[in-house]
Amino acid sequence: MTLLELRDVAVAYRGAAGDVPAVRGVSLDLAAGEALGLAGESGSGKSSLAMALLRLLPRSARVTGEILLDGEDVLRMSWGRLRAVRWASASVVFQGAQHALNPVRRIGDQIAEPLLVHGLATPAQARRRTAELLEQVGLPAWRARSHPHELSGGQRQRVMIAMALACSPKLVVADEPTTALDVMVQAQVLALIRSLIAEHRISLIMISHDLSVLASTCDRLAVMYAGRVVESGPAREVFTGARHPYARALAEAFPTVGDPASRRAPRGLGGDPPDPARLPPGCAFHPRCPAALPSCAERDVGPRPVAAGWSAACVHAGPEAADTGEAGQAGESGGTGAVRENA
Repeated sequence: MTLLELRDVAVAYRGAAGDVPAVRGVSLDLAAGEALGLAGESGSGKSSLAMALLRLLPRSARVTGEILLDGEDVLRMSWGRLRAVRWASASVVFQGAQHALNPVRRIGDQIAEPLLVHGLATPAQARRRTAELLEQVGLPAWRARSHPHELSGGQRQRVMIAMALACSPKLVVADEPTTALDVMVQAQVLALIRSLIAEHRISLIMISHDLSVLASTCDRLAVMYAGRVVESGPAREVFTGARHPYARALAEAFPTVGDPASRRAPRGLGGDPPDPARLPPGCAFHPRCPAALPSCAERDVGPRPVAAGWSAACVHAGPEAADTGEAGQAGESGGTGAVRENA
């Protein structure tokens, strides 16, 4: 059963010289209980897309298209209906827990707040539920009396996960939940997210620039560049054998376990993402693409099927590329072939 449908979603921010596109015509589906990873460099549009799901963007943002949550368009909900949906049907684990938590309130009160606001529990029930949630995320119940500054970074991130699960939502959006954590704590938090999602059959959208993290956590991957999804498909297959040169470069930017040469000189991608206000003509990636053809500077290519449930927006992907030999050119460097052990 499909829980979330995005139909031609676009996000633009008002600027002095006009609208600046951050997301350009994204269409994606998410099934109940499925985990989808959104990957891309900073500025690719992944966080703008995720925050648009619950209308959490600033007023300078203009969102068009359709965002159907359980068949209901979020963009056309009244504010009262939207308030009822937030936390109860869909919740967010924000990137910086230190900034998302109120520094002058105890964490137990902050976890209980969604339950009380939505009328899902009495104060006594909310306290009991808070203790249960803290224990579920690996923290002792007495930590409910702590303030955020009394917790480590990993503990604060666990509190954010507990808040996101408080009202038993159907969907959790995790915006780079492990970016500020060291490798060992990152592995613990990722394992916690995987186990809780599986236990409660919650759908997950996880945002990261790290394809290895997403490949080890999610069922499917969607790689974004310059506001578009350039490749989407099964997570492991995309990570180890991406067809779009950009997705492949993201995967190859990480060293392969057991390969000292890749640790000393990891492959990656030079240059910077384009300015959204001044996108190049044709394929936005062609100025940085090692496999660009002359036609890439003239026309953009829509998604081409690679396999069942797998597509890439590149001239080197799909049956047409195979007929002309382009697929072989694009696949010479291959994928990384391995997922990091600590992911």
